[in-house]
Amino acid sequence: MSDVEFYPVNIAGVERKLPLMEVAPGVRIAVLNILGDTELVKAAARALAVHVPRETEYLVTAEAKSIPLAYALSVETNLPYVVLRKSHKPYMGEAISAETLSITTNKPQTLYLDAKDREAIRGKRVVLVDDVISTGSTLQGMHLIMQKANAIVIAELAIFTEGDRAKWSNVIALGHLPIFTS
Repeated sequence: MSDVEFYPVNIAGVERKLPLMEVAPGVRIAVLNILGDTELVKAAARALAVHVPRETEYLVTAEAKSIPLAYALSVETNLPYVVLRKSHKPYMGEAISAETLSITTNKPQTLYLDAKDREAIRGKRVVLVDDVISTGSTLQGMHLIMQKANAIVIAELAIFTEGDRAKWSNVIALGHLPIFTS
């Protein structure tokens, strides 16, 4: 049995203990996994909904962990949401893509916007939604796809930012997670 350390957080009144995971030698992060955590997702969505600009026409997120947040935020705001997929499927038609590098997978991933959603968001004001913004690679990929789709990004929302707090001053987040080094 391993000795797992935890980092306590409070997300919109919901308390959780996030396990610390080593992502590089001597570097650990507190891992937030919202999949299946309905209480936390609903609380986070309610808290973030008040920050969604009035002129927003679509919410956009990347597959997979932040999908429940985008859905709950969609319910709270009555806005449609679009999911950027991590694999291309034949039904997606002429998809737009961008490569990212996630801190939790530590390998390149490609995000895809399918033709149907591309048409839906063209010229629309969108808000990017993520669970945790750490390196910014996923956020950068989402921005690139929005640019290619001629959508207008008007805000970025997350449950947490991570790492250098100053780097994420433009992101509306419910909290900030440190990166733990030894």
